[in-house]
Amino acid sequence: MTFFCAEVQTQVRGSVGFITLNRPNALNALTLPMIRALTACLLAWREDDKVQAVAIRGSTKAGPFGAFCAGGDIRFFHQALLSGDPTPEDFFTEEYTLNLLIHTFPKPYIAFMDGVVMGGGMGISQGASHRLVTSRTKMAMPETTIGLFPDVGGGFFLSRCPGHAGEWLAMTGTPLDASMAIALGLADQAVAVDQLQPLWDALAHLEHCDPLQVNSLVATFYIAVNSGNIWDRDQIDHCFSMDSVSAIVQTLEQDSSSWAAQTASLLRQRSPLMLHVAFEQIRRARHLTLAQDLRMERDLMRHVFYPQHLVRRGAQTEAAEGIRALVIDRDNAPKWQPPRIEDVTPDMVLPFFSSPWAPHSHPLRGLDVTA
Repeated sequence: MTFFCAEVQTQVRGSVGFITLNRPNALNALTLPMIRALTACLLAWREDDKVQAVAIRGSTKAGPFGAFCAGGDIRFFHQALLSGDPTPEDFFTEEYTLNLLIHTFPKPYIAFMDGVVMGGGMGISQGASHRLVTSRTKMAMPETTIGLFPDVGGGFFLSRCPGHAGEWLAMTGTPLDASMAIALGLADQAVAVDQLQPLWDALAHLEHCDPLQVNSLVATFYIAVNSGNIWDRDQIDHCFSMDSVSAIVQTLEQDSSSWAAQTASLLRQRSPLMLHVAFEQIRRARHLTLAQDLRMERDLMRHVFYPQHLVRRGAQTEAAEGIRALVIDRDNAPKWQPPRIEDVTPDMVLPFFSSPWAPHSHPLRGLDVTA
């Protein structure tokens, strides 16, 4: 069984459905056709008794593995913001629906999170039953860097990290290696790079791959990772437990450590407005189910693209400016509005969390609220 999309290659071998993301020139960044192909594939395999497990990986120009998925196609988002193209409406609705499908998938779903795993790549891997990382893994939710917020269920899975690491990751976009990802509950186990293909092939030889057999096989490939503590969890919890973004930054800037100075500097480079939105998102998401969080994030994304309460057009949004500065023009000098963290007011932030849709017409109204 195949699902036509050149950038999503699917195959059933033995009792396992295999998915390879095949858009290497863009680090497998997701497009709407890719999201639709993944959704159709998983819906079909969910009902197919012959398919008892799913494995997913990325690819590079050199072949399989090496990069998982760098997120959504932000160049497409930028063009849409400038032109008024409404296609992103479908993109985010269908992407978030796919995210929930993966989190609730009833069969083993093994994500080979090798190389870059960011944004949308986290959305199609965090719901996996087996989240495998390697020495090449570079995991992050860097959305505030480009004037966005950590979506694809980011509010849900980041807020479940220990202590206040979720706020730290959401606001700074700090990349994690394998050991840090495992320590923060965003990955399960590590596999050696040279064992990725052997494990992938071994899955195909499982004739009856019930969850216990999958667990047993995958466990034989696990390796220990360096657990060296290169960051201070207590310091993160202290600084990012403050009750506002301004208080967090003030606490960091009053701290004499190099970590605090570097972290404060990072925050000063991010979109001040979206730092406040991301902070509020994580605090709210701690008390939400995944489906509720995804509906909230869908509301947020509509306001990001159409910030009517800020009296801005698409080309004037934080996202348009952030993508321009870091991806299009690459001058690394975004002109954020407002420019300072201290200038952001509640009137700018709280309307992001008001749904523009009535409950009966919400684009994600069909998501199971208990999920």
